[in-house]
Amino acid sequence: MKKQVGIWIRVSTEDQAKGESPEHHELRAKMYAQVKDWEVVEVYHLEAVSGKTVLHHPEAERMLKDISTGKITGLIFSKIARLARNTRELLQIADIFRDYNADLISLQESIDTSTPAGRFFYTLISAMAQWEREEIASRVSASIPIRAQLGKSLGGQAPYGYEWKDKKLVINEEEAAVRGLIYDLFIEHKRRKTVANLLNEKGYRTRNGSNFSDTTVTRLLEDPIAKGIRRANYTESTGNNKQWKLKNKSEWVFNEAPAIITEEKWNKVNSILTEQSKERKQPLNKKTHLFTGFVTCSCGNKMYLLSNSPKYTCQNCKNKILQDDLEDIFHQQLTEYTISKENIQHYITASETIISKKEKLLKTLQKETQKIQLKLDNLIELHLSNELPTEGFKHHYNPPFEQLQQIQAQIPLIEGEMLALKQNEESSKYLFTEAQNLYNKWNTLQRDEKRNIIESITDSIIIDNEDIIINLKYLIPPSSLNPTDGQHNFTDSWM
Repeated sequence: MKKQVGIWIRVSTEDQAKGESPEHHELRAKMYAQVKDWEVVEVYHLEAVSGKTVLHHPEAERMLKDISTGKITGLIFSKIARLARNTRELLQIADIFRDYNADLISLQESIDTSTPAGRFFYTLISAMAQWEREEIASRVSASIPIRAQLGKSLGGQAPYGYEWKDKKLVINEEEAAVRGLIYDLFIEHKRRKTVANLLNEKGYRTRNGSNFSDTTVTRLLEDPIAKGIRRANYTESTGNNKQWKLKNKSEWVFNEAPAIITEEKWNKVNSILTEQSKERKQPLNKKTHLFTGFVTCSCGNKMYLLSNSPKYTCQNCKNKILQDDLEDIFHQQLTEYTISKENIQHYITASETIISKKEKLLKTLQKETQKIQLKLDNLIELHLSNELPTEGFKHHYNPPFEQLQQIQAQIPLIEGEMLALKQNEESSKYLFTEAQNLYNKWNTLQRDEKRNIIESITDSIIIDNEDIIINLKYLIPPSSLNPTDGQHNFTDSWM
């Protein structure tokens, strides 16, 4: 299917005086599309519209809707100034097009983001947009401490038990009663999960209608607002799925607020929480070292780093290897594995072969479906015309009908497998391209990042007196490859 594009026509009065009519701009854009073998499906007319602001113009809104729905995947215009003169709107448009993987094509500046050079332009535009977003975020962040000091809302909902009225924080009587009950139940039972269960059993729910959890109970118990001290400017977004982290305590702001419970009750509850926190033992980190869980001695026993020892040791036969030596060997073997052109071609060729077989099988099943359906239609027609009695009809109809059902059950499975294989193939190409830099980056990675890589691609590491065998998994294993191809072995002589 040809790439479907739109043409953006916004010609100023000055341009028209120079003989550059809207029709001229449209014809030029259509010729460009024709050379590119693209199909023009829409033309957006904004003749004599000011370039100061265009995004709210009906034609601009229609164009953005067509981008969002995929009706067009590219927009041709005479030059950037004709698209928009307002820098902020230009950046917004660039953001929207990037989000929908659509292309911007400026004829005068020879910018076409469907080409590598054009994508470089997109990168610059994106950098400008990011800079502007950071500037706005910086200005907003700078205003937060001031608003917090003044006791004003910083956005979002009021804490549970409270509500905003006339820009003031006041008690919500219904929620406050539940919040007070939470403290009473905790003093009685001293278990947060027990408190959550009791609240749920009594029919109480959080503000959004969910069950109370021990995490929610903990947050409500620890928040000092219940005793009349509102804490503000103490968290900030990590930018990751709306997760938040605590700011430095020196930045926290405290204001007075209406109290739901007494300070004595709040202090009693939080004293219990503090003691419970001290009593809880921290879970042991079983993955402190890079290769823990993967290193096996040739005798079959797992090898571990013992306390105050730099070596992985087999407790059975006392076989040993320095952890630094093992990391160096893994590093070298890993790069040979990831950047090998032979490996890349092996994966891609194997995947393409399987996909080709699946496509042929799918076509065969689809043709067979058509043949069986035609046969069934003919049997029904004979039966309706009384040329085939009921008993005879069932005898002839049931076997092909059963076969048709079996085939129809197989078709979506094969289609799904083909889609997965194709996706894996594309992902493999990308991952292998990125992996070429892994060797150079390895020593700059944090320990956790190295561990994640090892967990992702390592099957096992076997150590004997002379050799190290590193069994690595495929980065993207096509589901129907020969099972014997499921791993790649490296043997390294280290003595």
